[in-house]
Amino acid sequence: MALEPRRVVARGVGLLVLGVAAYYAIWGGEYTLFDLGRLGEAQRVEAARLAEARAAADSLNALIDRLEDDPATIEAVAREQFGMIREGEVIYRFVDIEGDGQDPAAP
Repeated sequence: MALEPRRVVARGVGLLVLGVAAYYAIWGGEYTLFDLGRLGEAQRVEAARLAEARAAADSLNALIDRLEDDPATIEAVAREQFGMIREGEVIYRFVDIEGDGQDPAAP
């Protein structure tokens, strides 16, 4: 039972076409398998960054709600960020004189 030359050539061409298709699936074209892997990793990183941004936005929205409704939060922000004090209170500020070698009273 001898192989027909046509069948041998047809199988060879088929294997060649299959090999070329596999080559382009892995290495060729705009998005290779390696590019798709990198894109998947980039998508996971960006999804994590998006989750962090949403958590930060939720935290800021909660702070906005507290600043609108809670006098204690308003007072805490005024004291901490703006250095405000109530009438009759005295504020003490401590300056590290040895820290930078400059006189804190100097202009």
